[in-house]
Amino acid sequence: MGAGVSDWKLARAVAGQGQLGVVSGTGIDTILTRRLQLGDPGGHMRRALATFPIEDVGESIVDRYFIEGGKSDTKRFKARPMPSHRMSRHATDLMVASNFVEVWLAKERHDGVVGINFLEKIQTPTLSSLYGAMLADVDYVLMGAGIPREIPGILDRLTEGKAVEAKLDIKGAARDDNFTTTFDPTPYAVPVRRPAFIAIVASHVLATMLARKASGRVDGFVIEGPTAGGHNAPPRGRPELSEIGEPVYGDRDVVDLDVLVDLGLPFWLAGGYADPKKVVEALDLGAAGVQVGTAFAYCEESGFDADIKAQVLDLSARGEARVFTDPVASPTGFPFKTVQLEGTLTDPEVAEERKRICDLGYLRTGYKRDDGTIGWRCPSEPVDDYIRKGGTEDDTEGRQCLCNALMTNIGLVQVRPDGKTEPALVTSGDDVETVARFLSPGRTTYQASDVLDYLLAEVRAGTSAPTG
Repeated sequence: MGAGVSDWKLARAVAGQGQLGVVSGTGIDTILTRRLQLGDPGGHMRRALATFPIEDVGESIVDRYFIEGGKSDTKRFKARPMPSHRMSRHATDLMVASNFVEVWLAKERHDGVVGINFLEKIQTPTLSSLYGAMLADVDYVLMGAGIPREIPGILDRLTEGKAVEAKLDIKGAARDDNFTTTFDPTPYAVPVRRPAFIAIVASHVLATMLARKASGRVDGFVIEGPTAGGHNAPPRGRPELSEIGEPVYGDRDVVDLDVLVDLGLPFWLAGGYADPKKVVEALDLGAAGVQVGTAFAYCEESGFDADIKAQVLDLSARGEARVFTDPVASPTGFPFKTVQLEGTLTDPEVAEERKRICDLGYLRTGYKRDDGTIGWRCPSEPVDDYIRKGGTEDDTEGRQCLCNALMTNIGLVQVRPDGKTEPALVTSGDDVETVARFLSPGRTTYQASDVLDYLLAEVRAGTSAPTG
């Protein structure tokens, strides 16, 4: 659903209803610091930070970023450290604490289960993020957008209080190079519980490999189809585009669920399953349940900006909401589903007018410099900068800055020195076209409980309910 859309409020609402509520771990340090700079409405960030196991860490974050009454709409947000393979003490503390805060709030006031979702593609913050979520006693870790082979073993070592490292994907690295990022939990000295690990995959082949060859225990899978929102796995085989420029998926992209059943691990189906009959179908196929994103993304509890929710729900109600699977917009190189909205980066004029800048850096790619050290570049940064760092101009064509756009989506929009603000870029699954079905007559909003009641109607009429 994008950074901050599945936030603590939404995750808590879902978990409180007996299902698995999942917070997004993407961009979480930026989200925390910007909430504080907006004056921390409701005091939730400060309340959670006050419970952080290392008292002076929470206090220092509040001292550095909190603005009483909130910053002016015309003022820029203060920057936080860019993610890197060598993070400062403050950057590490901030990453640990921000993940702690989101999970702690999501788990507050109920006894349900809460998970956190990370992208394998965003590697440098992962280790400290995992530990921060574990400090808040997160129940599940979910990870996709890559092959999270090392994560189960890392969770094991963090549970044992041991330092961890993860291999970095560095462009131009030689076979014998050993580029890694590390994290040592010793300064925090707090015992943590190992959460269950769920890999998000789009292939039974990948699921089989992870079940057998991951560094530790894999506890299940989310099987995500190409209609799901956010990043999609690229089609298998030679790339092919449709008449309107979307990636074409074929028979090779169909997951063999019999293979999943034979693995003996629970799995959830995602992408087009936000329907009570599809929930029953998934259970009949051997799934433990379904993963649903888009239906919850536009409910009252989600982190989407209220104006974006209203605009999308209005388009959906009129039968005019459309999603385009953009093969190049994301700097990751993965297809990215975008809702076609006026005033956002799906409008060519808006995209052309935006001045390129890379100041959040989550989707940067590491590359090996001539001197053997690691540099960082992003195909969405200024073209000349990218080329100077060894990238090609072709790689920059059509790329959008997801990092800044996703912050705008949730009301944390950055103001530039010329007074302009960063445009949004909304991502959703194909289900957005009919998401207005959750609106009761005369209502313009709906709640997470409305979605759950709809999805579970046929299951509740039977004998059992899905586990998440």
